[in-house]
Amino acid sequence: MQNSSKNQPLVEVTSTIQGRSLWQDARRRFFRNKAAVASLIILCCIILFITFAPMLMPFSYEDTDWNMMGIAPDFESQHYFGTDSSGRDLLVRVAIGGRISLMVGIAGALIAVLIGTIYGAISGYFGGKVDMVMMRFLEILSSFPFMFFVILLVTFFGQNIFLIFIAIGMVAWLNLARIVRGQTLSLKNKEFVEAAIVCGVSAVKLFGDTLCLTF
Repeated sequence: MQNSSKNQPLVEVTSTIQGRSLWQDARRRFFRNKAAVASLIILCCIILFITFAPMLMPFSYEDTDWNMMGIAPDFESQHYFGTDSSGRDLLVRVAIGGRISLMVGIAGALIAVLIGTIYGAISGYFGGKVDMVMMRFLEILSSFPFMFFVILLVTFFGQNIFLIFIAIGMVAWLNLARIVRGQTLSLKNKEFVEAAIVCGVSAVKLFGDTLCLTF
């Protein structure tokens, strides 16, 4: 029995190991974080509230109820959050204000990520005098207060909600540019970056496909 078992051909079992992309790994780690998942659920509830609450209410944010001025929350009159001193429904006004706050946050973050990533990557990749000039310019912008940009934009372009988006983006990208620059300086001398340059990869493709995906 022992000889027959030894004479049997050995069957090699090969298993294919599948790797995970950066997005798959980030999604996996995100959903394993209970605090992050709870925050996502709360954010989704807020988005649903500010989106549909003004549609379901019989009042607009400008309507004035002269008989219900400055009242506490009242379910019979459908003023669930009460009214302000001018008789306007607070629930609708909170929802409309939430829309503006969410738009300001998202737009400001997108502008900051876009400008900060491009600026910091260019500064760190080229280095030398280019890096010195770009960093000195960034330090000059950092010395100005946030309200200075807001007043400057309002003076030249008038009152507009989109100016708030631009002002927040103009300030928020400064710190992000420093972070991206530091990461680029540490990555540009790595072997995989040098291999990409030797293979003839252009600077634009190197930023988009190699450096930015490693941040």
